[in-house]
Parts: sequence; C-alpha cells; structure tokens
Amino acid sequence: MATNPYAITGISEAEHNRQMFPVLTADEISRVSDYGKRRNVRAGEILVEQGDRNMRFYVVIRGNLEISQSSSLGHELITVHGPGQFMGDIHTLSGRRSIVRGQMRDDGEVIELDREQLQKLVETDTRLSEILVRAFILRRVELLSHNRGDVIVVGSSYSAGTLRIKEFLTRNGYPYTYIDLERDSGVQDILDHFNVKVDEVPVLICGQGYVLRNPANQAMADCLGLNPNIDDTQVRDVIVVGAGPSGLAAAVYAASEGLNVLVVETTSPGGQAGSSSKIENYLGFPTGISGQDLAARAYSQAQKFGADMIIAHTAIRLTCERKPYAVEVDGGRKLFARAIVIATGAQYRKLPLENLSRFEGTGIYYGATFIEAQLCGAEEVIVVGGGNSAGQAAVFLSQTAKHVYMLVRSSQLADTMSRYLIRRIEEIPNITLHTRTEIIALEGRERLQGVRWRNNETGQEESHDIRHVFLMTGASPNTDWLKDCLTLDEKGFIKTGPDLNDDDLAKAHWHLPRHPYLLETTLPGVFAVGDARAGNVKRVASAVGEGSISIHLVHKSLQD
Repeated sequence: MATNPYAITGISEAEHNRQMFPVLTADEISRVSDYGKRRNVRAGEILVEQGDRNMRFYVVIRGNLEISQSSSLGHELITVHGPGQFMGDIHTLSGRRSIVRGQMRDDGEVIELDREQLQKLVETDTRLSEILVRAFILRRVELLSHNRGDVIVVGSSYSAGTLRIKEFLTRNGYPYTYIDLERDSGVQDILDHFNVKVDEVPVLICGQGYVLRNPANQAMADCLGLNPNIDDTQVRDVIVVGAGPSGLAAAVYAASEGLNVLVVETTSPGGQAGSSSKIENYLGFPTGISGQDLAARAYSQAQKFGADMIIAHTAIRLTCERKPYAVEVDGGRKLFARAIVIATGAQYRKLPLENLSRFEGTGIYYGATFIEAQLCGAEEVIVVGGGNSAGQAAVFLSQTAKHVYMLVRSSQLADTMSRYLIRRIEEIPNITLHTRTEIIALEGRERLQGVRWRNNETGQEESHDIRHVFLMTGASPNTDWLKDCLTLDEKGFIKTGPDLNDDDLAKAHWHLPRHPYLLETTLPGVFAVGDARAGNVKRVASAVGEGSISIHLVHKSLQD
C-alpha cells in the first residue's frame, strides 16, 4: 500500500481532494490553451480508451468528462471532471498506457495536448507544473491506496512468486486488485472463468482478461505497457544504468539540463533504498519518507523533464571498444550513448546456508515494506544485519510483529548504524539484540518453519520456531557485467577518479592527457555513482549527490 506523499504537510482531507482535483482559473486555462488546441466534443465520445498508449491530456471547458475503469471484476466510475478540471495521472507524462477510460457525458468543449506539448507546458510554466504534477501524483496514490487497478493478481501468501509479483507492481506504482487463494471467497469461480488451475497460481490478469501464469518481470512489464517504444538506433547523450537514488538523480539532472537520457532498470525505481520502510536522515523530510515514496517522487521528476526509462531489462554487457558506447541488455538489444552513468548499486549478501534459496520469498526476505509486514502479521521475526537498513527494518517491523530479534556478528551496532536508530532500538521493548550471533540453520519444507542460531563468543546454540527472517547483511556490487571494460577493486566495486593509480590507467590504456574526473572510470565518458562505486558512502543523500555531480562531469566529458 502506498502512502500519501503530501501527508507530512498535515493538510486536511478537503484540501487533499482539492489538490487532487483542482479547478483551473480562467487565466490558467488560457495558458494551457497556448500549448494545445480547443475542440468541440460530443456526448458519448471517448477521449481516452483504457489501454491507450501516449494518451492525450484534456482540460474540460464545457460539459462533463467521466473517468471510469474496467477489469475482469466489473466496471467502476471513478470520478467526473467538470469545467476547469483536467484528465490525467502520472502515466500521462510517461507515455505508458492508460489504466482508465475518459468519456464525455454530454456535448462540450475541451483543450487537447499531446504528450510532447504537455511536457513543454510543465517544463516552462512553473505554477501550472506544480498544479498538474501534484494532481497526477495524488491521483495515482489514491488508486494505489484503494487497490483500484485494471489488473488482478491471484496468489497465495505461501508463494514466493506472489510476493515477487506484488512487489514488482507496488514498486512500479501500478495499482492492482489482489485475491488470496486461501482467504478470499469466490476465488474458484475466478480460476474457472480464466481456465486456471490451482497449481498454476500465482497468475496476473491484465488487459482484457489476458492471463499470465507466474510471469517473469519482463512479461509483466510488456503486458502492462510499462516501457515506451525505444529507437535502438538512436544515440543518446547519456544512458543511466540503474534507477536507485543515484541513478534517478542523474536522470533528473540530465533531463532538466536538456540532455537526451535513457534509464535502464532491472526491476523497479528505488534500488535497495526502495525497500526501506522509512528513511529519517534524508534532508528535508523531518518525519521521514519511505524509500518507495522517495523513488516515486524522483521518477515523477525525471518524467516531468522528459527522461525515458525501460523497466525489467538487465544490462548484461558494456561495449567499450569504440564510441558511441553501447549497453547490451537481455534479449540482445544494444542501446547507444555518448556517455554512460553506472548506478547499478549493490545487493545484500546471501548467508552461506545450504537451503537458503528454497525459502526466499517464503520466509526469507531482503526488504521490509508493508507487503512483507502483512505476511508476518503478529508473529516473531528475525532481522540479520547491523546497518541502517537493518535498524530501520527492525523498528518498522516492531510495530506489528510480536517480537523482533536482531542478530549481528559484531559486538555492537555503533560501528555501522546511525545513533538515532540505536537509541530507538534500545527503547523499543519488543526488540532484542543478539551480538556476536549468526544463523547456522534454516528448517522447513515448502516454507520456513524454524531457525537455529549460534553465539560465536559462547558457542551456545538456540532453536526457535520463527517463520520470517529479513537479511540485510553487507553488500555485493552488481558489476560482474563490467569486468571486461572497467577497473574494479578486489571486492568488485568500480574504481573512479582519485582512486585510480597510474598502473590502473596504464592497464586500461587511458589515452587522454588529463586524469579521470572525480566519478569517472578507466573508460573516458563512463562514470560510476552510488553503491556500485568503490569508496561510496552508504547513505541516500550521498548517492543523490553523486548522481547529480556525475551529470556536471558528463557535460565536461562530452566536450573532450
């Protein structure tokens, strides 16, 4: 479930609704008209059909515009836009397919803008940009919070595939209806209607009843129309690989400064930070913000300035023999650019336990969000790790779990965790910290049923009937695909700027008279930012800073 991104302002429900469905003034309507065209419309005319790509943006001058949504469960009227109101949500800016229908209730007149005209409007008119983008975001949040989507997920809380599908949809900001195999009545009727067998669950029903059985992320992205049509022959100014905080920051600054930018993301915007329940030490958010909400805002900013993004595609090779460089993604596509920003981040290290993979998604988790918390209910849970992510997870889970056990291999938390989190953990009665302790065995068949851990100082072992373990231990960089092109350190992180010595540059055949720029790799015009970079500071703020700085350096490298 998403939260209201404007909740920290403390606005009333009435003000919230006014911002979600504002009425433009005569002057504002006139300014919109300067970018589009007025035209008459007839009662019953469909302005936007559900499923349309690159839908147009409409402001109502006369008449009423009905917004509705159809799914396999039926048809629902969402709202009616009257004179001075406008149709659209965040997909209007991104060029993704519409998840609603817009149909005139009566004869009238509208102002019509295509996507390019709308982007020009929000880039140049500050006041209208604020009104439109805020309304777009709030409308999408409203759909998410009420599970108003045109897709249905039929799954089971005991299925790793179900968790993966729900996380993919949620983190990509796509609303959906969830039907649980064990809990919801009438589920058999739905399965029979779509000719789905119980052992084929989870399934995703998208579009006009198109059924995907335990689909891969790329299949979901294709069915939901998440990716724009990309011209593979186009040479971009910059390609950003990875859409965590550093990659999104690079995309926002590149697009806002007029560069033609494409972002390639394996799963969903947010990276490792996107799985954080709350980030409290990021500047400007005194009450904190979830990683998902922060990523959604940053993605909206990138869309506002015209950045393109492709989801559920993994970079598998960097072609570095000549310029323009090419990023090859799964499926064999090659995407060309004059400069590259590597922001592929890192992933939590997996514990060396023989049956770990069996329980991933059915008791072993690598993120602590509302979705995982729902699976745990009021049971006992374990959080493994001593960094800020582990601390945030423990605090978040303590609100609903019966008890939270924190396991760390070191003697204390202070070396790797912010002091405010340590104090909070010490004060929460249902969190117990076990130092110098590690898990040595996982027990269960189809899902996790028990855990055995050992205190490495005393040698004492304990067994507990705990079914939920959150692993947030260390970080392994996602850089294997780069080892043939870039210089990596002994742990696989990308070396940049001052960390590159003369031997590194000689082996890489660095040919420029200058030394690599601050975040530049051994390949001119290729930069590394965030958790994939050697010497990175593992904080969201520093990742955002590196992403923005990298674009300043991209400009300089393009002038070489």
